[in-house]
Amino acid sequence: MTAEPEFSRRIAIDSIGNGAARHDIAASDAECAALAERFALQSIARLSAHADVHRDGNAIFAKGTVDAEIVQSCVVTGDAVRETIAEAFELRFIPEHAPADEEEIELSSEECETLTYSDGAIDLGEAAAQTMALALDPFPRGANADEALREAGVLSEEEAGPFGALKGLRDQLAAKGE
Repeated sequence: MTAEPEFSRRIAIDSIGNGAARHDIAASDAECAALAERFALQSIARLSAHADVHRDGNAIFAKGTVDAEIVQSCVVTGDAVRETIAEAFELRFIPEHAPADEEEIELSSEECETLTYSDGAIDLGEAAAQTMALALDPFPRGANADEALREAGVLSEEEAGPFGALKGLRDQLAAKGE
């Protein structure tokens, strides 16, 4: 058995109708702290989501937005990097043990992400947590990152690229000519 997610907001399938119903959820301080640990963040000050949820047969659809205030560590200096996340999502939940023909539906890139549900409920909280995690900057950089990289001797993209190499060669030739 898997552990209960840190931010679980289960919605019973039986309570979801064909018409869209709005669900607003928010993580508590303790849930934010547990999620920050799970996603290796310095902190999560706020995490909330709203979604319009409706049912179509065994499939459940949720469309909404995740909002969060998080603090990550700069990949260069370790300094705190604050980020505000406002990420739209469109999700399709199907039963975990759906027949093969239901699982093999082709979706275009414009269509929704597919998740599974079990035990007669979808977990909108876990879906919101995963959406937030996917929206995080994978390489957060603080205000002092460029300076720290220069001090460490790391070349910028411009300096390391082909034109940077040519400039370096030009500078070497100019120095020889003097």
